[in-house]
Amino acid sequence: MIFGAALGYAAGNIYLAIIVAFLSHYFLDLFPHIEYNIKSAHENPWRKKLPAIKKITVDLFLGLLLIWIFSKNQPIIYLYAFFAIVPDGLTVLGKLMPNKILRIHTYIHTEKVHFLKHKKISTFWRLLSQILTVIISIILLRL
Repeated sequence: MIFGAALGYAAGNIYLAIIVAFLSHYFLDLFPHIEYNIKSAHENPWRKKLPAIKKITVDLFLGLLLIWIFSKNQPIIYLYAFFAIVPDGLTVLGKLMPNKILRIHTYIHTEKVHFLKHKKISTFWRLLSQILTVIISIILLRL
């Protein structure tokens, strides 16, 4: 979210910024990173879903807080942040309401773009890629 907001802000043109923010999600998914365990999302009791929902909510608000702190806080930057997380929203939507287009998107997003998730890469390298992304994003937001 923060990276998409930063790249969108740097793009200048609103239409290009939305496209860049959206595509930034797929770009970052190419690198090893720590994933949410969303297997619990398919379980029926809500209490089993709550840990994943809490982590996602905290992550969402932390991203918004970082954008608020480090950007010039123009409202448009939050639109770019939104478009940066749309690919995950499409994947969730594809699980809830499957159709051909969403099924294709989910396959490409989870199997092709996330090709490194099946590789044994240490937590150190997964965390490092995320830390570097946040640092680069903060630098871009400060410009």
